[in-house]
Order: sequence, then structure tokens, then C-alpha cells
Amino acid sequence: MATPDPELTAVILTYNEAAHIAACIESLGWADRILVFDRYSDDDTVALATATGVEVAQELFQDFAQQRNAALDYLETEWVFFVDADERGSPTLASEIRGLIADCPEAGWYVPRHNYIFDKLTLGAGWYPDYQLRLFRHGRVLYERPVHEVAVVDGGIGYLQNPLVHLNYRDPAHFHAKQRSYTQYDATVLLEQGIRPKFYTPFTQPIRQFWWRFWQLKGYGDGFHGLRLSLYMAYYEWLKYRNLARLQRQARL
Repeated sequence: MATPDPELTAVILTYNEAAHIAACIESLGWADRILVFDRYSDDDTVALATATGVEVAQELFQDFAQQRNAALDYLETEWVFFVDADERGSPTLASEIRGLIADCPEAGWYVPRHNYIFDKLTLGAGWYPDYQLRLFRHGRVLYERPVHEVAVVDGGIGYLQNPLVHLNYRDPAHFHAKQRSYTQYDATVLLEQGIRPKFYTPFTQPIRQFWWRFWQLKGYGDGFHGLRLSLYMAYYEWLKYRNLARLQRQARL
């Protein structure tokens, strides 16, 4: 008798994702089960998801790690595939995942992403392969850290070949809003780690950041788009260290 295929549940974490949720669900139709795990959206996310017939659950939000752990606690399944609402699966990714979970020793898998920034596929400046640890054997992963959460996996980890499509920053305004929030958080993390930059660090680090993204990570391959993104990230490196200096001054008061 043939062994039945392992059950795979795709989990979509949502908050006000009415613009994306229906297309995301449609792209994951190959999963055995789809769970939309919502943090009480105040738009039409839940109604649109419910209309597709998938399972919807809601959980009060504390932080990103807690939200993923709560989704894992809610489930009974063999494999879990976390997808954000602004991401899309594909037939080739589905085929790869189905093939490997049928008979693989690994407990977790990194998935590459194709990032579309300002509607342009961005392959340089650090946005590809952009591996994300998203596919797990259920019961073998725990998330830690409130923001930029980290998956701690009990077992081996592999790397998939086929990418998720990530409909990333819509426009420069969206990009800047997100990066400003990230730099504030990252400065707090540096402070907690006891990082004490030199007086020149806010000037040297942006230069290093630009060189790293534009030359070493081949941002130049994306032309003006890659140049602009490399300059943007250099600016936010400067802003991060400026925020760190401010936090250090406040801590001394």
C-alpha cells in the first residue's frame, strides 16, 4: 500500500491585507489546507478570505514571533509553510515542495524570493536570493525575537531552488516608511547589544553599506534602480547610527 503524502498547511499571517489576500490564497491552492491567521484586521481581509472558503482564525497581536508561534499552536498538521499576504506561490515551487516533503530528513527549509520593488524584479543589491526560513515539520520550530523574528529549528535545514514571488515595496513612500521603522528597531537592538560606535561610524558605515550593496551585491546589475536602492540603504544605515547615538544620550540622562 502506498504511503499517503504528508499533509501540508499554508499559513498566511494577515493584518489589513484586503489588497492581497485573495490572490495570495489562489496562488496556494496546491496546499492541503490554507489557514489565514489574522490579527483583527479592520478592513475586508477576513471577509475576502472567508469568501474563498479557507479557514480563518484570529489572534490578538503581541509581536511577530508570538503570532507565528500562536499559529503553530493552533494547527495540527505534518508540515507548515508560512507565506505573507504580499507573496505568491507558483506551480514550480509547489512541485518542488511536494516532492521533497514526501521523503526528506530535514526539519526546515529556506525559500528564495523574487522581490518586486516599485514593480521591478530586483536581483541585485541584496534582494536576491533573499532566503526566508518558511517551511517546517510541525513541532520542530519555535520563533524568537519580537521583530525580524528568528525561527529556531530542531533538525537539519535545506534550501529550496524555486522562489516565492514577493510583491515588496509599492513605491518610494512605502519603502521609506518601512525603513524608518526598521532603523528605529535596529538602533534599539544595537544599544541592547552594547554597541558603542566611534564618532566617525555614522559616516563610514553608510559608505560601506553603499559599496557592499552596489558593488559586492551587484546592485549595478539593476541599473539606476539598483543605484537608487543602494543609496537609500546607505542613508538608512546613517539614520540607524544617528538613532543609536540619540538612544545612548538618553540612556546617560
